[in-house]
Amino acid sequence: MTDERLTEKQAAAIRTELAELEGPRRTEVVAAIKKAREFGDLSENFEYHAAKNEQGLLEARIRTLRHRLDHAEIVEHADDSKVGIGSLVEVEDDRGETMNVEISAVGGAGTVSPTSPLGSALLGRAVGETVDVPAPRGAWQATIRAIRSPE
Repeated sequence: MTDERLTEKQAAAIRTELAELEGPRRTEVVAAIKKAREFGDLSENFEYHAAKNEQGLLEARIRTLRHRLDHAEIVEHADDSKVGIGSLVEVEDDRGETMNVEISAVGGAGTVSPTSPLGSALLGRAVGETVDVPAPRGAWQATIRAIRSPE
């Protein structure tokens, strides 16, 4: 069973980040650890402990990204008639305010996870449909104004 669905573009973004982390970033961290060791006593060496901590965070991020890629299902964005993974969606809330979001498990500015309340409410819906979106401060409604394919 897959953990998440990604478009090829979204998977490529994860691969790019992974290449950066496993290449230049890992090399920088190893160099920082080596330099910090030269300062002597490791028990009171702040630079060494900070570099080792950074290495731990880096390796955890690499494991997370590898897991996501290994367990992801790559999907194609079919068309603009229904909201799917990778769709760029313009929605209007019940106050008349509009927002543009991309349905994406990768995250980032302007994205909404397909498993989030808004993302799951929008998936499979068409332009003109109004969906109820559950939220901690009370449900709200979103009307789909436009659906576009990713570039």
